[in-house]
Amino acid sequence: MRKLVFLLGLFLIAAPTISQTTGKVIEELSVKSTILNHSVRYTIYLPADYASSERTYPVVYLLHGYTDDNTGWLQFGEVNRYADKAIAEGTIPPMIIVMPDADSTWYINSYDGKDKYEDFFIKEFIPTVEKTFRIKKEKRFRGIAGLSMGGYGTMIYSLKYPELFAAAAPLSAAVLDDNAIETLGDESWNFPFGPLYGRNLKGKDRLTKAWYDNSVLKIVEQKSAGDLSKVRYWIDCGDDDFLTKGNCLLHIALTEKRVPHEFRVREGAHTWTYWRTGIVDALQFIGQSFHQ
Repeated sequence: MRKLVFLLGLFLIAAPTISQTTGKVIEELSVKSTILNHSVRYTIYLPADYASSERTYPVVYLLHGYTDDNTGWLQFGEVNRYADKAIAEGTIPPMIIVMPDADSTWYINSYDGKDKYEDFFIKEFIPTVEKTFRIKKEKRFRGIAGLSMGGYGTMIYSLKYPELFAAAAPLSAAVLDDNAIETLGDESWNFPFGPLYGRNLKGKDRLTKAWYDNSVLKIVEQKSAGDLSKVRYWIDCGDDDFLTKGNCLLHIALTEKRVPHEFRVREGAHTWTYWRTGIVDALQFIGQSFHQ
């Protein structure tokens, strides 16, 4: 009996500790968009002490890949579990992680103006989320990360809006050079790229103004080293990933301009196993920007 009481006492002592190290996930929230004329879903991770404190928190916008949605990083990436553990161990600071649904927009405005997701994200989504939750609104407390299509979105937003983001961590980013676009099969071009950059185009005709306005490599080429250095970059892509070439070209372009950045090529392919094993390092890199 004494042993039972002793064990029960230990459980009661330990129980609050367990609950305090587990963050809260709200899977289905939405922002009503005037720009898009429809609501956009998002998922949010709140650190364990959010409910019991009155502090404001830094934020990371975590972007999903093509064919996924706002639940991808939660369902397949288990980001809440990795964030809980990393925060509890002091690897990353307590932070809010916001995961929006971008459908197949590639996070940009389409060439014909019919889908303006980029405008929505910058002008409506960030302001709305940061008013709804206790989020620090300064650039130095805001980071962005994502995988594949979301890695592309991460690069596009950090390159176009360096005044908004302290750090960016693209994983397996969909960075393509002109040749890749020119030689892409017609079926792959017509969807998803045609609706973004120009429909029913072939070869060099695909290198439209819309393409160059949203080409990661072209934007890096046109920007000065000083402008590019306004954001800290963590670039990570597997050695067996079909996007390795584009990520290597991005690394070379930044290196030639002497822009400080971190570049990682680990063993792995375009898989959730790779992204799950890389997300904590990415968040840790971003979290370093939140420190004095």
